[in-house]
Amino acid sequence: MALKPNSADGRTRSAIQIFIVFGLCCFFYILGAWQRSGFGKGDSIALELAKHGTDCNIDPSLNFETHHAGEVGNVDESEKPKSFEPCPALYVDYTPCQDQKRAMTFPRDNMVYRERHCPSEEEKLHCLVPAPKGYVTPFPWPKSRDYVPYANAPYKALTVEKAIQNWIQYEGNVFRFPGGGTQFPQGADKYIDQLASVIPITNGTVRTALDTGCGVASWGAYLWSRNVLAMSFAPRDSHEAQVQFALERGVPAIIGVLGTIKMPYPSRAFDMAHCSRCLIPWGAKDGMYLKEVDRVLRPGGYWVLSGPPINWRNNYKAWQRPKEELEVEQQKIEDIAKLLCWEKKHEKGEIAIWQKRVNDDSCRGRQDDSQASFCKAGEANDVWYKKMDVCVTPYPDVSSPDEVAGGELEPFPERLYAVPPRIVGGSVPGVSVETYQEDNHKWKKHVSAYKKINRLIDSGRYRNILDMNAGLGGFAAALDSPKLWVMNVMPTIAEKDTLGVISERGLIGIYHDWCEAFSTYPRTYDLIHAHGLFSLYKDKCNPEDILLEMDRILRPEGAVIFRDEVDILVKVNKITAGMRWDTKMVDHEDGPLVPEKILVAVKQYWVVGGNTTSVQ
Repeated sequence: MALKPNSADGRTRSAIQIFIVFGLCCFFYILGAWQRSGFGKGDSIALELAKHGTDCNIDPSLNFETHHAGEVGNVDESEKPKSFEPCPALYVDYTPCQDQKRAMTFPRDNMVYRERHCPSEEEKLHCLVPAPKGYVTPFPWPKSRDYVPYANAPYKALTVEKAIQNWIQYEGNVFRFPGGGTQFPQGADKYIDQLASVIPITNGTVRTALDTGCGVASWGAYLWSRNVLAMSFAPRDSHEAQVQFALERGVPAIIGVLGTIKMPYPSRAFDMAHCSRCLIPWGAKDGMYLKEVDRVLRPGGYWVLSGPPINWRNNYKAWQRPKEELEVEQQKIEDIAKLLCWEKKHEKGEIAIWQKRVNDDSCRGRQDDSQASFCKAGEANDVWYKKMDVCVTPYPDVSSPDEVAGGELEPFPERLYAVPPRIVGGSVPGVSVETYQEDNHKWKKHVSAYKKINRLIDSGRYRNILDMNAGLGGFAAALDSPKLWVMNVMPTIAEKDTLGVISERGLIGIYHDWCEAFSTYPRTYDLIHAHGLFSLYKDKCNPEDILLEMDRILRPEGAVIFRDEVDILVKVNKITAGMRWDTKMVDHEDGPLVPEKILVAVKQYWVVGGNTTSVQ
């Protein structure tokens, strides 16, 4: 199969001419018409422009010439914006907090060297991370699940190392992903069918999943067709670019490892957790890693372990491991699962499945178990750079034997707008049922306005979306579509921790401090949303660093939507003027007198050693 990126030069010139005639209201249509796409989408969008003429049907209340000229006029226009130069070519895949050279200076014990180790202020780069030569826009979903342009992640090692396991194959100028894995060389679909015979995957009960040590995330990729949203993670290690491949395929993933630090997720966040030969020593350290999975697993949720040591009696010869060693390993897992109040539901072949009980009423005896040290209840979501412990996260209290601890969730998609139990129970100070419903209404309105500004949002052009300050998850809920997914970020300095609410809506998210780099590769996201982010981080860290990080993780010709106070956006816009972005300020959808504005931006296309293209 051959990938033929769109020809750039002629299309770029015509796009600029169209831009002059049509104005910025057609900005995002035109971007589609000349993007360097792996799937030739531009022609159809150009035809749509020709068919409909200059009428972009932009809501007249969405004025692109902001009426707060006074604030803009206060900026010294004579001062030229700082220009950021491209980083050297060796930084095309730079991950600041998982830098390989820095990692090797840390201890290897307990995978410490694979954890986050961010650069000091003196070590930070102040340049624009380039795309590799030949970079193209990824294929649209679902084609992207199976094909990734070679130029976007030119690493062939896994095609050799994992050849018999059907992880990835190199074909011409694309990588093909047959859907195989170490434990499912015949394909993830058949493997998921096996799991679905025990776990209610298809009826909306299981909506969110955690894949530990995900490889190229084929398990998560094939769960998508069953309306299950998987958060996958793996370290940046000898399996070069495994997480990068996952993201290029359009599958949610981050760089991460179970080492000594808690996972960056809230308690009771996932309906299912999964390990397929993930090489995590689950029985070691008094079950610390399994206890961390228990913290993020919802009552009634499922844990799947496939591969050693499961069913060791029949498999020890094939694994070429001593049966005594495997027996001890599995027994440790069984004992820890019992301590955690998990019930074993299935063991067949190399797959075992446990279900976490809905409350601890049936295992009250563990309170007297000398091995059961319980964590403080209020610390379950205090995870950012916090060490893992061997304590057990207690269940929330219940008033009857059948009650689901923490509250029962609706099946998805009803779950998306049902009032989350954490709000019903009053565990999020200042957030009532009424404020939650008002927030949903507000974000439906905001997203409707965004779609009028940027018609590509519903087109399939944007698959991987990041919300940098997610609040209650209203932006992601209003966008919900089989064409896209949203990574909801809860800033660690936010006044209210609402990430647990987001997880109860059937969405995925992560804690992060935007004064540091995100745990992902360059060019991860197609669309970034930043609501109130720069107000939140005012005087906390350098806004240049946040914007350069946004540039690093945004794809060429990707878009950004800022929503903030106008004086903040004016300062942001001044910085972006030196970043090879095209920007425009837009009034709030309620009119020009509202001080909150919208700044829309598009990252120009440029690669190592190449020129930029701009629509201005």
